[in-house]
Amino acid sequence: MSRFTQGRWPGTALITFVLLCPPLPAQSPVSRPRITGIDHVGYFVSDLPHALIFWHDLLGYDVAYNLKRPDGSTRVAFVKINDREHIELYADPPSRPPSHMNHLCFRVDNVEKMRSYLRAQGYDVPQSARTSTGNLAFTVKDPDGTPIEFVQPLPGGLEARTSGKFEPSTRISHKIMHVGFAVGNTQRSLDFYGKILGFEETWRGTPNPAELSWINMRVPDGTDYVEFMLYRDTPTDLGGKNHTSLIVPDAAKALATLEARPAFKSYGKPTAIRVGINRKHQINLFDPDGTRVELMEPVTIDGKPVPSSTAPPPPPAHE
Repeated sequence: MSRFTQGRWPGTALITFVLLCPPLPAQSPVSRPRITGIDHVGYFVSDLPHALIFWHDLLGYDVAYNLKRPDGSTRVAFVKINDREHIELYADPPSRPPSHMNHLCFRVDNVEKMRSYLRAQGYDVPQSARTSTGNLAFTVKDPDGTPIEFVQPLPGGLEARTSGKFEPSTRISHKIMHVGFAVGNTQRSLDFYGKILGFEETWRGTPNPAELSWINMRVPDGTDYVEFMLYRDTPTDLGGKNHTSLIVPDAAKALATLEARPAFKSYGKPTAIRVGINRKHQINLFDPDGTRVELMEPVTIDGKPVPSSTAPPPPPAHE
């Protein structure tokens, strides 16, 4: 049948019938790509050689790559946790004192789709670009001003180039469990990580029943999570709050391994196994600048889950 059909009904004027096209469907909202885990976290260090004694000699990690300055000195050292995760150590002064956390990076399956998604949510998103490690990434800021990078690993990227090229037997842990960072406005962070990025809240904890201290938020398409370290008064030192947590299957064995290493003699800080509020064995270590690295067992001491706290979060430290 043609689009236009003409005919004359008996006793009527010429009438034109128009076969209308169906209305176009409403444009589908831009969907969020998969966020599969923590790719890396970056920290500022005041003395890179001393920081590498901590990460390499004590914790047993190799440097997979050094980003050089024009004068040949190392600006960023890339410490390999496994073939998908690493730590970046920046030999620069902190850009946001008192925080030594440079940025946190999440792995996505399509970085351009993530850009489109965040733009559709009203965020001012920069162009993605090739990183120094050969991947594709861009960075935004979360409600507290923490730089959050999204990266899509590429076949020629650092992870692919260094896969299987370093001996893993010396590593105190083979997996990042979570990354913790200071949060001064709980609801804004819940909106950004939960409503916008799709993270799922899994647990709340505190040693103080009158006020909440921590909220765990798991990536939507993996098992890694972030830990909101809540505060009401701006801390003067964020080294204990901003931290990386590494999985160890047995904290006692991990501590014995550390104590047997020559670098432990010069470490000079107290070490002990303790049971956290989450009822998991953990060991807190600190790099030369005071940034915390937490070694934690993956399960509670009795295998039973710990109920979430019902304490209220602290009032916003900033609006």
